[in-house]
Amino acid sequence: MSFTWPFAFLLLLAIPVVLVAYLLKMRRRRKQAVTYSSVALLRSIVPKRTRWRRHAPMGMLLASLGLLAIAAARPQMTQSVSTSHTSVILALDVSRSMCATDVDPNRITAAQQAAKDFVQHQPAGTRTGLIVFSGSAQLAVAPTTDRKALTQAIDGLSTGNGTAIGAAMLKSLDAIAEVNPNVKPVGDVPLPSGPDNSNGPASSTPAPTPAPAAPVARPGNQSYQPDIVVLLTDGANNRGIEPLDAVPYAVDRKVRIYTIGFGTTQIAPLACSAEQLGGDFQFGFGGGGGGGFGFNGGAGSPNFGGFGGGRSPLRADLPTLKEVADRTGGLAYTAQNASELRKVFTNLPRDVSVQKVRHEVSAPFALIGAVLAGLAIAASIKWSPYP
Repeated sequence: MSFTWPFAFLLLLAIPVVLVAYLLKMRRRRKQAVTYSSVALLRSIVPKRTRWRRHAPMGMLLASLGLLAIAAARPQMTQSVSTSHTSVILALDVSRSMCATDVDPNRITAAQQAAKDFVQHQPAGTRTGLIVFSGSAQLAVAPTTDRKALTQAIDGLSTGNGTAIGAAMLKSLDAIAEVNPNVKPVGDVPLPSGPDNSNGPASSTPAPTPAPAAPVARPGNQSYQPDIVVLLTDGANNRGIEPLDAVPYAVDRKVRIYTIGFGTTQIAPLACSAEQLGGDFQFGFGGGGGGGFGFNGGAGSPNFGGFGGGRSPLRADLPTLKEVADRTGGLAYTAQNASELRKVFTNLPRDVSVQKVRHEVSAPFALIGAVLAGLAIAASIKWSPYP
């Protein structure tokens, strides 16, 4: 417990002053009593009172003074933020590389199961939203406490071409803005010209000046919003705004982004169900470098061509993910199999729950103090030895 005005505790000095005055008065009464020659006569005139009734009014008055002094100091309690005020946005990569079988049975199935377990184990009242992204980012489920709707949406995920990590970050901020008035929406932002970004919306809204890299901050910092984004991807951005260009929007809104780089560095066959492919059994990857690979149907073996910057679309861009997390105040995780991914998701609620807020609790002290003062006055009148 902390106090806004600790100097108000000087009012507690009134308690010993009042107590000394009371004791002196009682002493004078005892001295006056011996001047009467007939003690029996006094007992017949003065009503009988038990000792506790004699001192109870003064005891309640002293307790009242103590409580009112505490209330005047404005006590504050530090508590974990209410779960009903917390939103967790899951941003899940559903690019075609999530069909890779280096994670059993494939990456997207393992991610679906871990995400469903995460949703089911959220504290009561926590709102969870779902963003899915491949070549673009979409809000699949707005922040809600309806776990059934979230589970159904996760079960129905299907893959697509491209990986728009930066767009997923901005879409997640917009989802938080819908339920948190302290977070302003992002909306459409201008995209750099280029073949990979031709499908992005344009806007005259200027992007915020990129903020310098912030020191790594841990949850519990009062400057952060209680809402967070959990972004899982197995690849590198090749569509829309770059992740590091989207970071200033999250920093400006004080929203932390936790990143998860999923998958191994091994080249593995791709295998997805018809539902996970969205009915599309023929596809290719475009990495901006003119190459691609594809397969027809089940677990074919991919043929790799050239990819922009020499990066394989099956490998997560871990350096970028770490910088995104560091600069926004989140944490960066990696998971190479389903077990590690479940462990990462299990640890995430503890990261969120340490968010602390202060609440002033002076009102209860003031109310109880006032009630005790009133009772002291009433008891003094009722139990007075004089009619």
